[in-house]
Amino acid sequence: MTSRAPFALSGIKFFSYSRQPLLETWTCSMLVQKMIFRLPELLLQCGRTLREVEVGYETYGTLNEKGDNAILVAHYFSGTSHAAGRYNENEPEPGYWDAIIGPGKAIDTNKFFVISSDTLSNINAKVPTVTSTGPSSIDPETGRYYGSTFPIVTIGDFVTVQKALADALGIKHFHAVCGPSMGALQAFEWAVRYPDMIDRVMPVIGPGIATEPYLISLVSLWAAPIALDPNFNGGDYYGQIEPLRGLKEAFKTITLTCVGYDWALRLYQRRLGDKGPDPAIDLAGKFAIDQSLDDLAKVRASTSDANALLRTARAVQLFSIHERKQRLKARFLFIAASSDQVMQKAYSDRGIKEIRDLGLTVEEFVIEGDGGHLDGLNKIGQAAETIRKFMNT
Repeated sequence: MTSRAPFALSGIKFFSYSRQPLLETWTCSMLVQKMIFRLPELLLQCGRTLREVEVGYETYGTLNEKGDNAILVAHYFSGTSHAAGRYNENEPEPGYWDAIIGPGKAIDTNKFFVISSDTLSNINAKVPTVTSTGPSSIDPETGRYYGSTFPIVTIGDFVTVQKALADALGIKHFHAVCGPSMGALQAFEWAVRYPDMIDRVMPVIGPGIATEPYLISLVSLWAAPIALDPNFNGGDYYGQIEPLRGLKEAFKTITLTCVGYDWALRLYQRRLGDKGPDPAIDLAGKFAIDQSLDDLAKVRASTSDANALLRTARAVQLFSIHERKQRLKARFLFIAASSDQVMQKAYSDRGIKEIRDLGLTVEEFVIEGDGGHLDGLNKIGQAAETIRKFMNT
């Protein structure tokens, strides 16, 4: 018999500002500060120019006199620059990779100067600690929200902004560039654009050197509910009713695909939700996992922007360095998750082979667990000693 029992959003640590229970016990974290980087204008790969561009960023550690001890951490699809530490002592949850970034940790901020920035068109547009020029920003040329007029942006555009930030901070050389999920794409883009500026690249739960067709379609599936929401209005909904229903369904799909089926079985079994009617007698009734994902997605949608999600999704789909891979020079550490159903280990395996075929040094590590794609965030501590060795040899 299926049971009806109270449950919580156990184990879902997906969004960098969320307040869900953690999968690991964190040690004391650094106190960090969010800053804002501004560019007067930015020429995008699509040919359009954005003016008065702003992105938020964080730094940990101290840049040395040579400007060559820097490590860039690029964030994941729905992430932010909050990679480590806490903004204040009362913040309940640290940045998403706090397990490996900080004094004495695998990415040791006593040795390295770590930087991380919000991407353009960051999905978390309503989160107070996020700064990002995107569709919900005011176009300085019209005085109105960009909305549907905001251009297509690419992983390359994200890297262009990061390079400008690095130059402004006095960084001459990167000891390493790394990141999880979409952050891995940015790390690869850095490696082909600036091969003489980077010693090491660490893609974590990434897609290899290009977004493959299955992943392209999966990302389209993530985004599809937004356009079906009647409040979407082609992307011009600011100042009106926003497409929160479509955005909620998008986040529900994203979260489900980013966790593992064994994780779901372990946490939820076949329990019924503790609210509403019994699903055996009413179609409005929900199973525990659906109620949990609905609740999380509703919260997530309330602080996010639908247009920004669509543009970030397209940036992921457009990614490829396949035609430029001969430019690669760095050492690589690939980290995959055994239960990842989004950026599957097979993608990393193909990327490893292609880079090794170039004669480059590639190390690999597999995170074991049942948490799917999110193990690259929640269980990154498994790889801590491998990362430490990679960063110090």
